[in-house]
Amino acid sequence: MMAEGSALLSMGVPWPECNDGVFYEDVVKSSNSSNSRTLLEFYSSNYRYSASKEGWLQRIQNKQIQVDGEVSTSPNLMLRTGAQLLYHRLPWKEPFAPHTLHILFEDEHLLAINKPSGLQVLPGGAFQQRTVLTQLHWYTMKSTQLPPQHGDPSRLSRHFCAVPVHRLGRGTSGVLLCAKSRQAKTKLAADFKHDTISSVRNQALLVTDKRRESERRILKRYRALVQGLMETDVVLIDQPIGKVEYPGVIGGLHMATLEGKPSQSKAMVVYRNKEENSTLVEVQIFSGRPHQIRIHLASIGHPLVGDPLYVAGGIPSTTAESTLGMLHYETCAEDGGHNKPITPLPGDCGYHLHSHRLTFDHPITSKKMNIIAPPPAALLAQHEKKHMLTIFASKMDDWSSAQQRGLVLS
Repeated sequence: MMAEGSALLSMGVPWPECNDGVFYEDVVKSSNSSNSRTLLEFYSSNYRYSASKEGWLQRIQNKQIQVDGEVSTSPNLMLRTGAQLLYHRLPWKEPFAPHTLHILFEDEHLLAINKPSGLQVLPGGAFQQRTVLTQLHWYTMKSTQLPPQHGDPSRLSRHFCAVPVHRLGRGTSGVLLCAKSRQAKTKLAADFKHDTISSVRNQALLVTDKRRESERRILKRYRALVQGLMETDVVLIDQPIGKVEYPGVIGGLHMATLEGKPSQSKAMVVYRNKEENSTLVEVQIFSGRPHQIRIHLASIGHPLVGDPLYVAGGIPSTTAESTLGMLHYETCAEDGGHNKPITPLPGDCGYHLHSHRLTFDHPITSKKMNIIAPPPAALLAQHEKKHMLTIFASKMDDWSSAQQRGLVLS
């Protein structure tokens, strides 16, 4: 069931064919111009992860860069300290992403949605417009009766846009909690921070599971389908997670590593499918590291079914050492940027992971909230599927009976 008082509503605007492009501002600092850098040297050295030197040359000659408000097509233009730079990433057609979001709960301060798999929460990479955040902006425009225009965040300056207070991976579906007021955002941010600090302290003190759970202000439970048959009904995972250099991921990829940050998860078996050699598990996380569930379950030898990135051990399927040269291309993509690496990336979908339940105290009323997003069919146990079929059959019988009595129009 969903939260009490919720309605079966949905939100979402179909995506335009192309986005509006993105503008990136820069100011030349003294350290950047100490060697009398040219325009091309500035971008090719500071943003080599975005494009090669040839790619940045293409962008300059394509009139995509302004210096102090004027378009410059000269790659050898010498930059002065304090120069204002503006790079315009041209509009492009983003990869497919669903746009419909089902509302699980909404009031003046909170909005809980059932995020579909395949939709990114915040802008990044190829997805700058097709995100949950964009749909929240458009939803605010509609609910405050602002003219329905894409983009232009300045139109919302007098209204607080609903914003996510936590993240879900692009391929993860389920409950995503958003704040609709500054008071709610501040309180929920404090609660999440409290839980992170508490998790690290309790792990160091070897605190019991029951006490860990009782001290948390926000309880998150997930459903996941993993490879293999888990022998133990309940597994507590204490695998540190940290960043390691990996092609195509700026700053490194999160994975299992002894040098990582303390991380804790608890996996509980829901159903073992011997025929398909898989296990349906419910997972509770006590810390909130990126891709924590995928990494933790893989670290104990049970990667998620369909996960293109993490394999047994909680490491990527392709090691960084074997592909470190992949980003040094001789050719450029259409916009001058690097081609997408052929190695799997964190945003790639295919795995089965669902944010099933979120329990917390309402940030304003202190009422106990229990938000539930029904799992997709792949994350239901056999007995749950049979139960749902029974309910469906019962509803169909009721509908058929009502139709025979003339209460339903055919």
